[in-house]
Order: sequence, then structure tokens, then C-alpha cells
Amino acid sequence: MTMILTSTAFTHNGEIPSLYTCDGRDISPPLAWKDVPDGAKSIVLIVDDPDAPDPKAPKMTWVHWVLYNIPPNINNLQQAVKSSDLPSGTLEGLNDWKRTGYGGFCPPIGRHRYFHKLYALDEVLPDMGTPTKAKIEAAIAGHIIATAELVGTYERTK
Repeated sequence: MTMILTSTAFTHNGEIPSLYTCDGRDISPPLAWKDVPDGAKSIVLIVDDPDAPDPKAPKMTWVHWVLYNIPPNINNLQQAVKSSDLPSGTLEGLNDWKRTGYGGFCPPIGRHRYFHKLYALDEVLPDMGTPTKAKIEAAIAGHIIATAELVGTYERTK
């Protein structure tokens, strides 16, 4: 089953405004989704960059944001959402800066793709502290009932 994930800040495969990057205010973009299945018990959001450090020779996927246990009745995250503003019950994982919360896009070279991936699960995950993306992916295996993906791109001009 497929959900739909959108942003008022950029279109699918479109350019992400610098406001949401290290060249701007480094704040999270607004995100909205629909068509969450009735059986969903929680939602996971992972935002990452598979083009790091150089899109011509990627060596890793850089993780920018990990949220889990978003309640299934929630259908958006506002721009510049802070930990204290997350929906009740939502938990945060670690990004690749080894901290929780959104870490803006800051590609060292070239135009990178940023994948915003949403997963509807048939369960609420246990509190795993501040898990990595890999731990979240292992925990959600076999529990995904719907997905959505929104890709944006960014290249530094400075």
C-alpha cells in the first residue's frame, strides 16, 4: 500500500530551498502525508542522503533525521519543528551528527538527493532510546504496511 508524502517547500525531485540547509536557517521543511492505512499503529520518518560525500562517487548514506512512533492520526510536521513540538509519543533517533533532531542538508560537492521516507507500521515500536537508522530499519522489518517517499535535491552555490 502506498501513502503520499508532500512538502509545500519543494516538489518531488525538485530543488530544496536553502532555508532548510546549512546555507540557510538549517530548519526542517514542512511535511504532510495522506492515505495512512486504517491498520497503522505508528509512523516512522527517515531522511537521508545516499550521495555522500560526492554524488559521482558515493561512499555512504548520510542520515539527517530519524523519528519513530509518530501517532497514525498525525498527518504533518510543521516547518522548523523542534523536539518539544513533536506529536505526543513521537521518539527521536540519532542522525549522523550523533544527535537527535533535524540536521540540515550541507553537501560538500555536487547536487545531492535527499530522501524523505515515511513508513506506516502495524505496531508501536518499543522505546529504543536514541537508535540509529539501522536499528530502526531492523525493528520495522516485517511491520511495514505502507510507504511514501519524497525526494528533493540541493547543491551548494557558496
